[in-house]
Amino acid sequence: MFTGIIEERGTVRCLRRLQGGVRMQIEAQKVLPDLKPDDSVAVNGVCLTVEKLSKNGFEAAAVRETLERTAIPDFKAGCAVNLERALRMGDRLGGHWITGHVDGTGILSRIQRDGVSRIFTVRADSSMIRYMVEKGSVALDGVSLTVFGVEKARFQVALIPHTLETTTLGLAREGCRMNIETDLLGKYVEKILSGGERAFSRDASRIRRRDWETQGDLT
Repeated sequence: MFTGIIEERGTVRCLRRLQGGVRMQIEAQKVLPDLKPDDSVAVNGVCLTVEKLSKNGFEAAAVRETLERTAIPDFKAGCAVNLERALRMGDRLGGHWITGHVDGTGILSRIQRDGVSRIFTVRADSSMIRYMVEKGSVALDGVSLTVFGVEKARFQVALIPHTLETTTLGLAREGCRMNIETDLLGKYVEKILSGGERAFSRDASRIRRRDWETQGDLT
């Protein structure tokens, strides 16, 4: 479990395509203390398992299911990523409960200035919008944010200067694709009230299979 309070911005140093997946090397510093192989790290909100550690970072792999459901296929060598280690018992819950199991992706359609803050408008599939409520929580590229506007096919969040400075959201541009994880509580409530039939469409959040399946390294 994670909270969406980003510990640092890491850097993707290289990516190597595997059969049905991708292995990446990520440069980091703040998340390395106490980190060991088999630990979990959220990379732009995607829960990945640390496979190998080095003095300057770690390696992790993403399988086909993860690539089809997240924006990891958009990663390039040199790009910044949000990093957060998994919670320990007794840690403060500064954001909200996040599993690192991304529901799908959305498109950042508009960035508006609001004094020193920014307002992001994100287009998303209705299968994800259904779990969003005004003043509720959403994870955008792993960052815990408060939803302040919800419509049929889009939602809005406001970002304070600190979030813009310490996460990749400060580097985001209109048209980019972002990982979305909706609030887990809403999914359980829906399942209970529907008698066990969960309405979330597994295919609605998938992206088209891309050339990562056949091409070589991304470096």
